Amino acid sequence: MAWRRQGTLARVELAEVVSPGSLVEPDGRYLADLMGRGVQGSADAVVLPATTDEVAAVMRWCYEHDVPLTARGGGTGLAGGAIPVEGGVVLGFERLNKIRQFDPLLWRMHVEAGVTTGDVQRLARESGLRFPPDPGAAETSQIGGNIACNAGGPHAFKYGVTGNWVTGIEAVIPPGEIVRIGGSIRKDVASYDVKSLLVGSEGTLGLVTAAWLRLTPAPELELPVIGLYRDADAGISAIERVLASGVVPATIEYMDEVTLRYSGDTYPFGIPADGAFMVMTEADGAVSEARRVATELQEALAEDAVAVHAPEDPAEVAELWRWRGGVAFAILAQRGGAFSEDIAVPLDRLRDVARETLEIGARHDIPALSFGHAGDGNIHSTFLFAPDDPEQERRADAACQELFELALRLGGTVTGEHGIGWLKRGQLEHQLGAAGYDLHLRIKHAFDPKGLLNPGKKR
Repeated sequence: MAWRRQGTLARVELAEVVSPGSLVEPDGRYLADLMGRGVQGSADAVVLPATTDEVAAVMRWCYEHDVPLTARGGGTGLAGGAIPVEGGVVLGFERLNKIRQFDPLLWRMHVEAGVTTGDVQRLARESGLRFPPDPGAAETSQIGGNIACNAGGPHAFKYGVTGNWVTGIEAVIPPGEIVRIGGSIRKDVASYDVKSLLVGSEGTLGLVTAAWLRLTPAPELELPVIGLYRDADAGISAIERVLASGVVPATIEYMDEVTLRYSGDTYPFGIPADGAFMVMTEADGAVSEARRVATELQEALAEDAVAVHAPEDPAEVAELWRWRGGVAFAILAQRGGAFSEDIAVPLDRLRDVARETLEIGARHDIPALSFGHAGDGNIHSTFLFAPDDPEQERRADAACQELFELALRLGGTVTGEHGIGWLKRGQLEHQLGAAGYDLHLRIKHAFDPKGLLNPGKKR
């Protein structure tokens, strides 16, 4: 990108098209996200618009002056999608945070992009409803960012990812036009599925400013069922039995032996000495349905298990999910640094991921482990390193590159929920092939002919 403009001049010009208070200093919190890896962007200006019209005005200014524009939600992304790698303008959505409409009797909500996941979930819950996507960092992550990455979470096995719960989108597209696709309706096949193109586009096609969200009645009861096994082979066989049984749990997770070694000491129900692989499932729904599904899960998980735990006391269930939420922190504490990726593979290749993750770590002489959303085949293969050891960090990064190759060899994808962002640049062409990647680029050009929206990402 050839454009470079003195930051002060850019801010002076932008001040003429946005409201007072919308311009803030481009300090560090707007220049990085949770990806880390030492990547720090730069910006000539940071704008925090309070209306969709302001978003459109900023985009028009950027398109007129050939200025890169990077959208930013809560900054909780793990692929560097919100980092302004080519300078220009950062546009944050934290002030675009209104609930425009809530219709609990119709199970729907209209929210602006800066509303947090936690606020949507709380408002729904207060009316006996549920917004199922739970990608993590609920108090910080924003709906617009979740839509931009099509974020998932542990309950995506039954309920799907964020995009499954979006019925309409308001967005600003180049050169600064406001479009509304879909809405409060549940079915619409009138045009090309532009809504689904914007969902998961990581801010490279347009900037989502608001969305209609579909809700569902909250389950009356949630019952976790956990199986522990001697090895990965037995544990993955248990996952296959659950899938083959026809029962539909809300979640199917696994944790391998290394993960349990690092986090198992605080597991609420105690891990037997020969428990080296965990399968976590959950039944939910009406009371009778949840109990029926939980019984079937226990039956499916019991074969070859060294222990099966099925807590029903609400306090014990809450303690279990607190433990699950802390697993990543327990892993990180081992060496202080961790690269945890989000590949996804066909379900019949889970054994290969569990085994070959450890083999990749051994080849690069670093600790390796895997855990994650087994029901989706979306596994967080993780490599540990000491942050003060550049050589260890280099080996961990090399292990990640090999992991991406593994995912494609197994017929999978390099990203199941975090997105391509900046971290996985160059991987998309390997996954799509030449013709598929060319189509991808042509779609990008149709929306953003100047290539100014989040440059360098989703490539």
